[in-house]
Amino acid sequence: MGKIYLVRHGQASFGTSNYDRLSELGKEQGRLLGKWLGETGQQFHTIVTGDMQRHRETAEACASMLPDGAAPPRAAWLVDAGFNEYDHEEVLQRHRPDFVDPIAVKQFLAEGDDAKRVFQRMFEEAMSRWMSGQHDDEYREPWPVFRERVLAALRRLLDAAGASQNILVFTSGGTIATLCQHLLGLGERQMAELNWTLVNAAVTKLLYRPGRVTLSYMNSYAHLEMLGEKHSITYR
Repeated sequence: MGKIYLVRHGQASFGTSNYDRLSELGKEQGRLLGKWLGETGQQFHTIVTGDMQRHRETAEACASMLPDGAAPPRAAWLVDAGFNEYDHEEVLQRHRPDFVDPIAVKQFLAEGDDAKRVFQRMFEEAMSRWMSGQHDDEYREPWPVFRERVLAALRRLLDAAGASQNILVFTSGGTIATLCQHLLGLGERQMAELNWTLVNAAVTKLLYRPGRVTLSYMNSYAHLEMLGEKHSITYR
């Protein structure tokens, strides 16, 4: 039986002009993941990333801590943009046009803890708007198109995979939640709720054999808890 480990990227640079790059904590989260995977004795036949900067940087941080021979060399990694995240900035801005400037978002969040809760509610509303099907013509990638893109990426991966390979995929929270939604037969609301719970650099494991894929576990981040520091667990 083959195994696919879906890794959410480390903490990105939320509220800056380039969200896509990892923060210093995000890089450390990637290294902690690599250390944990190395200590479990895992051997990976394939490494796949989306083509986003935060995917690549998380993969590089993780791989830097793996033992020699535990994974293919950097030049052999595969890139599949099908594992990219949805455009969270567009999803938010269609609901709140005043947030077109990321600095405005950062300033809003700096107003206090209540502002963070209000922002979370706003983003949930923005997601509901995107997934409702009532405004598809306003988005470059409507929800049904995003969902099919993600599922197609999984199908390509399975078509190319050997029967019992260990595969490491560096991707994003919305992508992972969408795959889990499909495997568990959940609705759109449940997908969004799963998305909010996914921790940066957490691992979701799938098992596959010909004609079948199942969810083994989801959102494991014990490797981050080993630090014993509250700040090591992040969600953006």
